[in-house]
Amino acid sequence: MHLDDILLEWKTDSKINRVKLEEESINVPMLHGKYLAMWVEAKARLKMAEQAMAVLGKDKWRYYEGKMTKEELEEKSLDPDPFKGLHILKGDKKHWYESDAELQAADAKIDYCKLKIDTLSSIIDMIKWRSNTIKNIIDIRRFESGS
Repeated sequence: MHLDDILLEWKTDSKINRVKLEEESINVPMLHGKYLAMWVEAKARLKMAEQAMAVLGKDKWRYYEGKMTKEELEEKSLDPDPFKGLHILKGDKKHWYESDAELQAADAKIDYCKLKIDTLSSIIDMIKWRSNTIKNIIDIRRFESGS
């Protein structure tokens, strides 16, 4: 599920029907379960993305260090000369890693997973407080009615 979809669902789910507070109170565990399932899925996807990044990072290191065999280069459709004839100093190789499109895409995927997890964590925290919010609404109504 994309972050936009999660935010759209939360926009609907976050509303409290002030007329049906009992129903809203009963729905708290259901909402918690719904967003907790999304959170767990996002955590699993983050773990998979981090593992994929580790494998990709190792492959890219081997590529830029010239440690891949000719067969591996052909299998991955990589240019045997990543620096196009330039002589690169060891300290300058980090710039090649930072500008590598595959590494950037894998890093962006990890960042997106982390953003989803942070968003879902915030939503789950709001759901935890939902019962208190409902209680506060009831208390305010009691006070306003003179009870």
